[in-house]
Amino acid sequence: MTKIWIDADATPRKIKEILFRAAQKRNIPMIFVANCWLELPRLKVIQLKVVAQGFDKADDYIAENCEDGDLIITSDIPLADRCIERRAQVVTARGRIFDAENIKPALATRNRNEDMRNSGIQTGGPAIISPKNIQEFSNALDRWIQQR
Repeated sequence: MTKIWIDADATPRKIKEILFRAAQKRNIPMIFVANCWLELPRLKVIQLKVVAQGFDKADDYIAENCEDGDLIITSDIPLADRCIERRAQVVTARGRIFDAENIKPALATRNRNEDMRNSGIQTGGPAIISPKNIQEFSNALDRWIQQR
């Protein structure tokens, strides 16, 4: 059975609320992965996996356990790349869909920006999540659900 994996440490509250409603309404198994305990609704289809503290521990758990056809919710581009290699589908909290065709260019851009930041050049951070982003996420989630 396909599942939704959530990189929960970085997922905005409004996106989590959309996921909670989808889990309840559609009975979709969801696994929230974080390095600390989170308050989640008590539904049989929602699980929390608390991983050890440390760099990329949650990412490693998701990448090692996701399967073909699962949906990954993350804005972490290296994690998205690893999951796509396992034939999972990826959508960010802003509704951007990553796939085999667009992940490598996105990863190259991310790496270039990280190199610039590491050399002291300010590249700016992401804008605050907007209502349009939330709607785009909701639409992407609905499309994935409909494909099931």
